[in-house]
Amino acid sequence: MELEAFAAALRRVRQEAGLTYRELADQAHYSHAHLVRAAGGKQLPSWPVAVAFLTGCGVPAEVLPIWRRHWEAAARDPQDVGALLRTASTPEDLGAALTALTRPRSLRSLERLTGVPRATLQSWLRGGRVPRPDRLDQFIQALGATRTERLAFSDCVDRLAG
Repeated sequence: MELEAFAAALRRVRQEAGLTYRELADQAHYSHAHLVRAAGGKQLPSWPVAVAFLTGCGVPAEVLPIWRRHWEAAARDPQDVGALLRTASTPEDLGAALTALTRPRSLRSLERLTGVPRATLQSWLRGGRVPRPDRLDQFIQALGATRTERLAFSDCVDRLAG
């Protein structure tokens, strides 16, 4: 489920709950404007905001893991990663693609998952440093990147090195 679909699903849940955004704000303990933006489809809300939105609408806690998977899918849109890699011409562009791939994980969780130190991760994600091809492949493989994504990253690093 991509970003727009996730936002549309949030809007449906609110409508089915029969709540206005102001009523939902009282339930969710976030501002009216914050919740309108969460369901707007232009930017993915943080997971805590999504949880507050959903629970405020009466979504049971046992269903939240399903919503979390949809939220993570919206956060990591593979088309965005591919598009970023195809047009990447600077280390910063590569960093943007890596950032898109790693969403919604924190630096701390990325460090635990991949074994790459946070300072190194920050440098890669900002585009301050291009990772060695072997380290990059190990990193994105640990994130569960597809074969297509791995090849696209490899091609991008080769293009930047050449």
